[in-house]
Amino acid sequence: GRHSPQPTLYVLVWNLQRAVCHLVTWISFHLLLAIDDAAFAIQEILNYAAVNRIIGLSIPFAPRNGFRVEEIRPGYVRARIQIKGNKNHFGSLYAGAYFLVAEIPGGVLTLFDLGPAYTPILKEMTLQFLQPANSDVTVEFSLTSEDVAGILADANATGRAKFTLEGELRDLEGNHVATSVAQYRVRKKGFQPGA
Repeated sequence: GRHSPQPTLYVLVWNLQRAVCHLVTWISFHLLLAIDDAAFAIQEILNYAAVNRIIGLSIPFAPRNGFRVEEIRPGYVRARIQIKGNKNHFGSLYAGAYFLVAEIPGGVLTLFDLGPAYTPILKEMTLQFLQPANSDVTVEFSLTSEDVAGILADANATGRAKFTLEGELRDLEGNHVATSVAQYRVRKKGFQPGA
């Protein structure tokens, strides 16, 4: 039988170039994905920095005591309070720090979801302490789209609305250290009955 001719140097170089081109294309594609993910992450960090700056300008007590919003999106907010500078005489998180981290996110979430035409007002808040926190503490709150629609409908019809936010405060190990229940009222700015 006949043997196929040995590939020439030209064919080997051509195949090598093709393989390198495919590899470069694959690497470039994945680098672009990574850059896009990194750009999105940087944008999120900048957005949270802006939110935290606004909170700091409105309530200077919050950043001075290590409060920050870590994530916010429609219907959801997660915040953190640091233990550094907020320890009690036992070395665990001071009770006032629990209240700070549980109170501010409700206003932030309301303003984010309802917009600047609506003012959130905390009417009542209770905290049930379950165990001491020996680390930073986080809390998450959420409102469903139905909740938001109901709040807006009431506020647009009467100038006011009520809602409740419940949150589980957790330490960095995920332990449920406290539960908060906050009663809010929302007022629509410039509301005129019958207008």
